[in-house]
Parts: sequence; C-alpha cells; structure tokens
Amino acid sequence: MEVLDFITLLIIMAAFFTLINVKYLKLPSTIGLMLLALGLSLFIITGEYVFRTLNDLASNLMTEYDFSEVLFQVMLSFLLFAGALELDLRKLGEEKWPILILATVGVLLSTVVAGTAIYYIIPLIGINLDYIYCLLFGALISPTDPIAVLAMIKKTKVSKNLESQIAGESLFNDGVGVVVFLTILAIATKGVENVEILTVVELFAVEVFGGLLLGALLGYAGLHLLKVIDNEHTEIEVLVTLSMVLGGASIAETLHVSGPLAMVVMGLFVGRKGRNENQEDAAGEYVYKFWHLMDEAMNAILFILIGLQIIVINYEVDYFYAAGCAIGVVLLARLIGVSVPISLMRITRHFPKYTIRILTWSGLRGGISVALALSLYENTNFDTRIVDVIITMTYCVVLFSIVVQGLTINKLFAKFNEANMKAPKSRKPH
Repeated sequence: MEVLDFITLLIIMAAFFTLINVKYLKLPSTIGLMLLALGLSLFIITGEYVFRTLNDLASNLMTEYDFSEVLFQVMLSFLLFAGALELDLRKLGEEKWPILILATVGVLLSTVVAGTAIYYIIPLIGINLDYIYCLLFGALISPTDPIAVLAMIKKTKVSKNLESQIAGESLFNDGVGVVVFLTILAIATKGVENVEILTVVELFAVEVFGGLLLGALLGYAGLHLLKVIDNEHTEIEVLVTLSMVLGGASIAETLHVSGPLAMVVMGLFVGRKGRNENQEDAAGEYVYKFWHLMDEAMNAILFILIGLQIIVINYEVDYFYAAGCAIGVVLLARLIGVSVPISLMRITRHFPKYTIRILTWSGLRGGISVALALSLYENTNFDTRIVDVIITMTYCVVLFSIVVQGLTINKLFAKFNEANMKAPKSRKPH
C-alpha cells in the first residue's frame, strides 16, 4: 500500500471511530478510539480461519510501516510542540523544581526499581532476562506519555499548579526517558564491559542539554520572527511554526540531540499562556487553532495505531504472566519515583493532600513506550524471544494504563479537589 493510501485509511478510521465513540460509547476520545481499534484487531485475529485474507492484509499492513519510525519521525514532534503550546508558562515557572526533579531523578529511580524488580520476579514464571534487558524495559516504560497525559488533563478539573506539574513532568520526562533508553540500549548493544562511564555520561549530557539548547535557540528565533509578521498574515505564521517543528526535528537528528526536548522548549517559547501582553500576541489565534486541530487529529490516529499493534505481537502464555507482573511492578516503580522526591521536597515546600497518589495514578503510558519497544526488533544483537517478552509486557502495561487508569483518574481528582477545598491554606510556598 502506498503511503498516501495508508494515511487515507487511518484518517477514515479516525473519523469513523470518533463518530461511534461520540454517539454511542461516550468515552474520552483517546480511550474510545484505542478500544475500537483494539476490538477490530481482536476480530481480525479471532477470525483468522474465516477471514484469512483480511488477517494477512492487516498483518502485512502493520508490518509494512514501522510504527516506531512513524511516531518518532513524524508524529511525536507535532504532538509535543502542540502540547507545549497549551502550557501556562507562569505556572510552569512556579512548579519548575518539582517538574525538573520528577523528570530526572524520578525517571532514573523508576527505571532502576522497575528493571530490578522484573529481573528478580519473572524467573519465577520461567522467563530469564539479563539485568541489562530488564533495565531497558524499565527505561522505556518509566517516562509517562505526554500525549496520553495531556489528552486526559483536558477533560479534568484540577488546580492549575497540579495541572502544570503533571503536564510539565510528562513533557520533559519523555525527552529524558528516551535519552535514558538510548543510553542503556547502547550499553546492551556494545556490552557492559565495552562501555566506559565517561562515554555514558557524555552521551546523556549531549542529548539532554543539546536538545534544550537547540529548542531555546529555535524557539527564540521563531518567536521574534512571529513578532515581525505581527499577525498580519496568519498563513505565514503557520508556515513559520511548521518550519520550526520540521526543521528542528531534522537538525536534532543530525546533531544527535534530543528532538523531543527541543520540541517542548520551542512550544514553550511560542505559547501564549502566562506571558506578558507583548509576547502573548506574537502569534495570531489561527496559529493556535491550527495546532489544536493537528493535536486532535494526530492523537486520534496515534491511539488507533496503538490498538492495531496487537495484530503483529507474538504471543506465548508465559509472556502474559510476565505482563501481569509488569503492571504491578510499573505502578510500584512509579509510586517510588514520585514519592521519594516529593517526600524530600516537602521539607521546604508544600504539596497538597493526595499529590503523590494523583501523580502516581495519572502517570499514563502510551505510544512512546510501545514505539521504543518495537524499535528493538531493528537491533540484530537481541534474541527475538527477549524482544517479544519486552514488547508484550510493554503493550499490556500501556493498555492497563490508558484504559484502567485513564477511566478512573477522575474519581481521584474529585477526592483531591474535595480534600484540598476543606484543608486550611498553608503559609509555605506552593
């Protein structure tokens, strides 16, 4: 199938599934679309002997186009930039330290906890993975997915400070998480004995700080260019922002720095919320409407692709036992990765009641984790069975995260709001 035909098919499915969800299911769009795509996938798989041609066609289609490449090379840059545009810069500044610590220390802590727990637990069900591969799973599953998290936050009512913490952490820990994954992947590929600590630190530093610097430079230049245009030609403003995203992604790939972090920083530069009046009007209203449309459309396509990925996953019963263990392990790792930093920060900073529970349960995983896991198929140094186990665990964690956590988080938000409306206000800095 040609690329244009594939895109056309995805858009048609997105429109059809969205209509069904809005009219009948009435679920949050990301959850509804993914469940419908998952239902279609299960129908194709279970009807294999009756619809052999359909099954072969679907399998060929999903393997013909590399999901990880589609997400990282095309969709992720657009989604992260659009998500960052919606953040309130002033509130983000107030929560900068919790966001920074959770996006770095929290991700690293969660990676180690998840990897170590998996290493000791899954041998009990007859599956053995080297510790480095368990850490690899911990790295790809630890960062929360900003696309899923931002889609969830739009439908909830919560304080602006907590919203900034959740959204800001998910955007930045995504970039950090990808860098941690690539670092551990390099160690696993070359062998622990062939990698020096200094090389690992250098790779991590260049990816992270290089991505932040690139995003700041392009964001600053783009913001001033938008001021020059001064809302007189909205079509040029849209082209400028498109050029920033596409050009920034290409430059990041060429320089081997973190593209996701660059996209987030660029979006913060161009965003209008929490800015002074002069900077707030740098881009016209049409620019934000355009990126909102891009965000919604690509979100729909992304979660349909997640639902369809089940067609190409290799199954063994033991893998699902491991996946069941992984769901509990990932929640525990997230709890530790959130509670340890926040408990330490509470010495000098006030955090409202239920903050740890909210941040733990709202840490949704999504397309980024699936894409990172699927990218392991490209590494010829890894045994196929190892990759299959990691992908099955990842996919089941993502499904649980989006469906169970996504559908129940509103109840926790309601408890948070109720508890903190009754609680006396603290004099400590918020």
